[in-house]
Amino acid sequence: MILANAMIVDPERDLVAPGSLIIENGRIADLAPPGLVLPDSKSIDCQGKYLAPGIVDIGVKVCEPGERHKESYRSAGQAAAAGGVTTMVTRPDTIPAIDNPETLEFVAKRAQASSPVRIKTIAALTRGRAGREMTEIGLLLDAGAVAFSDCDSVIQDTKVFLRCLQYAKQRGALVIAHPQDPGLSSGAAATSGKFASLKGIPAVPAQAEVIGLQRDIELAAMTGARYHADQLSTSMSIEYFKRATASGIEITAGASIHHLTLNEFDIGDYRTFFKVKPPLRSEGDRKALVEAVASGAVSIISSMHTPQDEEAKRLPFEEAASGAVALETLFPAALRLFHAGEISLPRLFRSLSLNPSKLLGFRTGRMSKGAPADLILFDPDIPFVLDRFSLKSKSQNTPFDGQLLQGKILRTFVEGEQVYDSSR
Repeated sequence: MILANAMIVDPERDLVAPGSLIIENGRIADLAPPGLVLPDSKSIDCQGKYLAPGIVDIGVKVCEPGERHKESYRSAGQAAAAGGVTTMVTRPDTIPAIDNPETLEFVAKRAQASSPVRIKTIAALTRGRAGREMTEIGLLLDAGAVAFSDCDSVIQDTKVFLRCLQYAKQRGALVIAHPQDPGLSSGAAATSGKFASLKGIPAVPAQAEVIGLQRDIELAAMTGARYHADQLSTSMSIEYFKRATASGIEITAGASIHHLTLNEFDIGDYRTFFKVKPPLRSEGDRKALVEAVASGAVSIISSMHTPQDEEAKRLPFEEAASGAVALETLFPAALRLFHAGEISLPRLFRSLSLNPSKLLGFRTGRMSKGAPADLILFDPDIPFVLDRFSLKSKSQNTPFDGQLLQGKILRTFVEGEQVYDSSR
């Protein structure tokens, strides 16, 4: 197949240039001039639209097993394809937690049978994500786990976390942590400050993230384990992280799309769709996070897709469940940063595709010869007003409902096979 007459976004070479892609056996066989069309080939004229590597989204929650009514592998896969996500890296905070090879194998089979996009799984770091007993990291690696995390259940026993990092180091496993002091953040629904005080919302100081990050970084430096902070969201933690990496500590960090594009004032009149974890921060924190992503200090953007049903959200703000769906809104929301002139397209796809692939050892995220043909064709300029009921996720708890967004996925390909076409 040939994808002809496209504007190719190449995050590795940091450029956008006209060209065509030749795809053979599910891989990029070659890059060619824009007008290349072979008479005996299956060709698609991209008509000057943008062609980029598919998004690799780390930290997606799919609610199988246990809460399939919120999100299944089928519905999540369809939402991902429509949102340009060609690889979902799913979280283990399910019911029960993905903390043994049998459960991991079950979800892998469900995913393969149901989803049109690739799915890789993060396994729990401790049994039941309870922070007391380490999981069988070696067996879970053999079963296909790509990383280990207890998600937002922060391991409070430092000695247990140290053992986990030591063993992960021996096996070369990646540990993904949620930097937060659990005592300070317990019961919080907003970030401490004048706004939270005026609204009367239980709040957590921004320092809680720094305290959690400090502990994690010291232990990562002590053990030499591969460590990734799933979400940084405050200017203080970003500065501490930068100092740590400048000193030679090899760690990485990510940011959620909600903390990059929203701030604490979006909560407005206690709108629970804006309740996420960690809570939305100040505009100064948001700008610092955008700058950190633009510079590469924070290397990964993810959706942190967390489906919640209507019953869990239609509650008083402090009682409502945290989280928002974002598989379909990740890309147009991220384009806000491009349209604002804050991040270029190649830099954006470095954070959305290339860097997550590098972190997890995937060959995806590239536009080079031999790379998997996981691709998206998009128009960055199409405006639309988001209607949450049009989303393919089973849950529609999105903070972008009714908002004007710009940029649409036209086609999505996984291994050269088209899994989404916006015209159908």
